[in-house]
Amino acid sequence: MQVLQVQLEVGPDPAEVGRARRWARSRLAGSGIGEDEPLAETLVLLISELVTNAVVHTGCPAVLRMLFAAEGGVRVEVADASDRPPKPRHAEGDDTNGRGLELVDGLADRWGWQPEGLGKSIWCEVDRAAPVAPAPVGAPGVAVTPVVTVAPGVAVAPGGPVAPGVPVTPGRVPC
Repeated sequence: MQVLQVQLEVGPDPAEVGRARRWARSRLAGSGIGEDEPLAETLVLLISELVTNAVVHTGCPAVLRMLFAAEGGVRVEVADASDRPPKPRHAEGDDTNGRGLELVDGLADRWGWQPEGLGKSIWCEVDRAAPVAPAPVGAPGVAVTPVVTVAPGVAVAPGGPVAPGVPVTPGRVPC
């Protein structure tokens, strides 16, 4: 299987999410996925959610990667400096956040996370041949259990190590 990988370093500023979306659209077009294809909009939305989570919840730079498989599938990965596992939440009516991983779960064919360096990488995959229309969260066949890959004997502790004397804002990790 032949794979083309492209990546973008994303700064710790929420304004970087827009830059990541524009970059992704140009790379999708360059890979033969037309801007007007539903697949392109689905992938841009997935990228927007994953990059936003990385930037907002860590306050640190992140790396966005897109991998294009020869058979047409696309894998999106966002690596950040936090070793904390993603925590899916369920947003209620007027909540202004908490829907990101629900969207990822509903739009991607598969998603999960894995430790990467001192942090983690959250990934999702969309098969080009598969229908890309969003399914309602909770519909039969939509719930996906995140896959956690941890090396034997390696435990990923929530919160991770923090250097003595380094102030940490709750929900954020030192970069």
